[in-house]
Amino acid sequence: MNLNVRKGDNVKVLTGKDKGKTGKVIATDPKSGRVLVEGVNIATHHMKARSANEQSGKRKVEAPLDVSNVQIVCPSCGKSVRVRHQEIDGKNARICAKCGASLDASLKADKSKKKADKKAAKKKADKEVAEETAATEPEKAEKAAPKKKSTKKPAESEKE
Repeated sequence: MNLNVRKGDNVKVLTGKDKGKTGKVIATDPKSGRVLVEGVNIATHHMKARSANEQSGKRKVEAPLDVSNVQIVCPSCGKSVRVRHQEIDGKNARICAKCGASLDASLKADKSKKKADKKAAKKKADKEVAEETAATEPEKAEKAAPKKKSTKKPAESEKE
């Protein structure tokens, strides 16, 4: 069974005693089509002492939910949404049906990491160029310094 829900997704419960609650997916079982959601569908397990030094008692545990009873919460629009599948950069990605944002954290991380690396490299290169010009020729360094752009429009400057 193909699940649209993956470990780490935030989901909203659609039916049952915990209807309306949201939680993070702890585990998925594609064979049975069930998911474990943190803090949802709590069941009580009675534990019997197996040895003399163990203690009997009750333990509260998350019970699995059917995957059809949960819906993914989109991180960008914050709504519970259906999932579309689309190929992005040669990889199949899960897409929010309402806003079109990617639901896969790995693709988001890759894109944001690439952008951050590009910005850092550009800043480093600009800084090195500025330091070299300042060290060799102080007069040119003042000229090479970035100038502030005027806020006036070209049409306004011609009128004056």
